[in-house]
Amino acid sequence: MPQEIFINELLSKAVNEKASDIHITVGLPPIVRVTGKLKPLTEYQKFTEDQIKLLISQIVNEEQLELLYKQKDIDISYEVSNKERFRVNVYFERGNLAAAFRLIPLYIPSLNELNLPNNLYNYCNTPQGLNLITGPAGVGKSTTIASMMNWINQNKNAHIVTVEDPIEYRLESNQALIHQRELHTDTNDWVRALRSALRQDINILLVGETRDSETMQLTMKAAETGHLVFTTLHAYSATQAVERVMSLFPETKQDQARMQLSLILNVIVTQTLVKGIDESKRYPALEIMVATDAVRNTIREGNTHQLDNIINTSYDAGMISMERSLAGLVNNGLVTIEEAQSHAKKIDEFARFLDKSKRR
Repeated sequence: MPQEIFINELLSKAVNEKASDIHITVGLPPIVRVTGKLKPLTEYQKFTEDQIKLLISQIVNEEQLELLYKQKDIDISYEVSNKERFRVNVYFERGNLAAAFRLIPLYIPSLNELNLPNNLYNYCNTPQGLNLITGPAGVGKSTTIASMMNWINQNKNAHIVTVEDPIEYRLESNQALIHQRELHTDTNDWVRALRSALRQDINILLVGETRDSETMQLTMKAAETGHLVFTTLHAYSATQAVERVMSLFPETKQDQARMQLSLILNVIVTQTLVKGIDESKRYPALEIMVATDAVRNTIREGNTHQLDNIINTSYDAGMISMERSLAGLVNNGLVTIEEAQSHAKKIDEFARFLDKSKRR
């Protein structure tokens, strides 16, 4: 018989280690990510196949288990005794079950606490349009959106509907009325949930992630019909985000999609996380592209390669390039030049924004 292991105990130990992510896999002890680095929890032995099955059985119900074996992976949320919440992806690898847990703090931090600029709250006040938060996985996109949603909840009389897979941060109605819907729990169909949201007297729609053409079309339709829409996208820059949106449409509809996007877009925020000089901390670096007339015209005409130049020359309009943001972290003594430079795509531009005392 395998040694009995309890998932709540394991997750609580990982949280005590200040882990952001926990991985359980057959043939390995639990692996945690702490300030960006992976390491084993040494008090555990390598997990057997039976132990992993036992751990997974403690976090999924019968319906989820059936779906897991049908789809071979599933996204769920899991809570430990009202203390810690996790976004979980359970999947198969080499024929065995495995799982990745992402810690979701119960407390929703403000933008200031996240070291993000307060002017992002400006985009919570716009009456309608599309706010895109982009970046690779694991850089805090969901936390940024949650902070903005929480600000709306504290300051605006509005109806917010979220469609998520799974629900990450829980939002309790305050000044706003909030309904959060989770795939496989509150709806069986992502697209149907988005269509339904447009009939629910909403002011603000949060789409957890835009992954395909139909989802993007409905997301853009919501913004076009007078709603304020937030969503995330895997893209490494505003330029790539625009191209990613266009790639979701067939070629015959891309001109129409460019026109639509140019009319509804408010802002594209691209973020990454950079390891601090104090290695226990990571700091966000941002590219912000505001939908000015120049940006709208450039998108409409399909000249996305010109967007970087508009961002670089529009600092006074609230835009910032990733390189300028990274240099700011160095200038403020938060990160090393080497660490910031490893995230920069244009090294010469990054160097240009460094204080003279920081240049080599």
